[in-house]
Amino acid sequence: MAAQPGIVLRVLSLALPLAAISAAALPVLAREPAPPDARVRIIWPSNGQVIKGGKFWLRMGTSNIGVAPAGVQKPKTAHHHLLVDVADLPPLDQAIPNNSNHLHFGGGQTEVRIELPPGQHTLQLLMGDAEHVPLDPPLMSKKITVTIPE
Repeated sequence: MAAQPGIVLRVLSLALPLAAISAAALPVLAREPAPPDARVRIIWPSNGQVIKGGKFWLRMGTSNIGVAPAGVQKPKTAHHHLLVDVADLPPLDQAIPNNSNHLHFGGGQTEVRIELPPGQHTLQLLMGDAEHVPLDPPLMSKKITVTIPE
């Protein structure tokens, strides 16, 4: 599903703010290796879930990799980024964009309350290193679809 222009997505958590940086201005960065047995998944909601009211707790899980805040460089750790209604992955050799379709959880959050507008939405997690660059190979969850009724 392509990004929907005009979507207003509110994150109802205390995520660390990031300065808005143009993706074109970002340098190519070295990528941290992903542990070969690491996994990431969306615990809740489940694929196909209908969520009344649009507000819900997104619960994120990992296996064989730790979760650390942005800026913390520790082997075998990363932090969550949520891709909302994103058809294609962002460039894998640059920091993940920070906008309403690419949400950063640089505080090391594993659950967060978010709100989506009515409609059908895709959600996918992508793990980023201390500098928000995807791991190598990219560590991501399966893409799920949720529906927010009118």
